[in-house]
Amino acid sequence: MINRDRVVNSFIEMVKIYSPSKQELNFANYIIEKLKKFGFEIYLDENQKLYGGNCPTIFGKLKGEVDGKGVTLAAHLDVIEPCDKINPIIDGNIIKTDGSTTLGGDDKGGVAAILEVIETIIEKGYKHEDIYVVFTPGEEIGMAGAKVIDWSKVPANIKPAENMIVIDNAGKAGLIAHTAPCKYDFEIKFIGKCAHAGIEPEKGVNSIVLASEFITNIKVGRIDELTTSNISVINTDFPSNVVPDFCVISGELRGHQEEKVIDILNSYKQFLENQKERYSCNYHFDYICNFPPLKPKDNLIFANEFKKVYEDLGVTSELKIIGGGSDSNIFAKEGYNSIIIGVGMENVHSV
Repeated sequence: MINRDRVVNSFIEMVKIYSPSKQELNFANYIIEKLKKFGFEIYLDENQKLYGGNCPTIFGKLKGEVDGKGVTLAAHLDVIEPCDKINPIIDGNIIKTDGSTTLGGDDKGGVAAILEVIETIIEKGYKHEDIYVVFTPGEEIGMAGAKVIDWSKVPANIKPAENMIVIDNAGKAGLIAHTAPCKYDFEIKFIGKCAHAGIEPEKGVNSIVLASEFITNIKVGRIDELTTSNISVINTDFPSNVVPDFCVISGELRGHQEEKVIDILNSYKQFLENQKERYSCNYHFDYICNFPPLKPKDNLIFANEFKKVYEDLGVTSELKIIGGGSDSNIFAKEGYNSIIIGVGMENVHSV
């Protein structure tokens, strides 16, 4: 049904617009003009300054002639650097880079798909329920744009439909992700005691040893099928003749059961309390929820409906639980029932 040449040309045009995180405004203006041409009502959520961005989140609605709650199509506007002066190469059925930049298929492949679907519906005169769109900035830097949306100011007539298709999954068409974990970021500052390392090391408490003991005694990596832990940063810097009294580590915990993640964080704190008592040291332990879990709100009814659409088109389909986060996790907190579908992109954060 779609116009293959048009969607390819549209995608090529899009990836040539420079739009890294926090600098998506030119691309947003391109999308806004397209939506106006299609007859969308538009609302712009202008909270990007809260994270240092220059681009609003775009909300849109195309009024339908068919009764129903409608559907929301969502994608993000930013792409991973290096993404300036992209030179896309069409090689048969594959669009790739010249090896010097990312391509931007994450997520301009999703954006191109959404715009082509809308243009096809209008062009062929298909009757439809209301169609809503959401295009967010800053997804690649922790869903920054989605996190700062002021939902109380989104006009009632443009507020998206509950059932939402987020076109931002790596891999082939047919993949339908419906469940994703929450993610908590944590930081621990180990506070020991300085001493001269050559004259009186016994008077010191080595913060690096404290951190090492902690890392050795917690489980890092896969904790179970639905929970993971990672240490990503260790930071300290002292001369070799000083017992270091300060060391910082940071990392993350992901899990599909948020209660279990909190329990693990509490176990970290208990270990630190035990260290404090044994070594007469101290610590500061902070953590924050980076994004909440994504879970279906309808017992997978919407996901299975979409699975049938794929199968009716002859596309092998698969429902998936994934380990990554996306705007869907943020939307879930607002009550949206999201599925994330495959765009056809591979090696998306590489050149």
